[in-house]
Amino acid sequence: MMSASTEAAQEKGSPDFVVAHHFDKADTQFDAGRLGIWLFLVTEILFFGGLFCAFFIYRGWYFDSFVEAHHHLDKKMGALNTVFLITSSLTMALGVRSAQRSARKETVGFLLATVLLACAFLVVKYFEYTHKIHDGLLPGAMFHAQGFTTQHPGVFYAIYFVMTGIHGLHVVIGIGLILWILIRAQKGEFSSRYYAPVEGVGLYWHLVDLIWIYLFPLLYLVG
Repeated sequence: MMSASTEAAQEKGSPDFVVAHHFDKADTQFDAGRLGIWLFLVTEILFFGGLFCAFFIYRGWYFDSFVEAHHHLDKKMGALNTVFLITSSLTMALGVRSAQRSARKETVGFLLATVLLACAFLVVKYFEYTHKIHDGLLPGAMFHAQGFTTQHPGVFYAIYFVMTGIHGLHVVIGIGLILWILIRAQKGEFSSRYYAPVEGVGLYWHLVDLIWIYLFPLLYLVG
């Protein structure tokens, strides 16, 4: 027999929502899901924290090379991508808010805007990577650009490609997750009584945006 919380969720437009057998009510399931998302985000923070530590360690070892190499990054492209992601974080937050208000069309619109901004970020990153590869600004031993006065600029680009590449992979995963909840939102599965997937994906996307806000100044402005 369904709990009262489940019946209320279904009445509000979430026909496929059911409480798992190991939960006594929908509220408990929602709180457990939210806790799971936050624990996952903590592991992501620890993962990227290790990469940031590696950046500072290698920067201390090869300070002159890092300073010289970072001047060859395109700050305008980096700033443009920062604008794209900050704006996408806003549209994602508005999408979550719309889902909480049972505003289906608004939810779909804001989620679609978030996907388009994320795709714009990847397009800019594609052109940036293409330019680096063309100029020989590659990681480690593959580095063959001319005109550098320091001995280890390839170390900087190894860190650069690893950190931005992994972040880019998270953006791609985020696009897939947002498309998943966008399709479900079009079907009317979310409402003020059931919006946990939208909120969870939103938290993930905010973390992706936050990581870039740290990557941009460290790589492009500080070096």
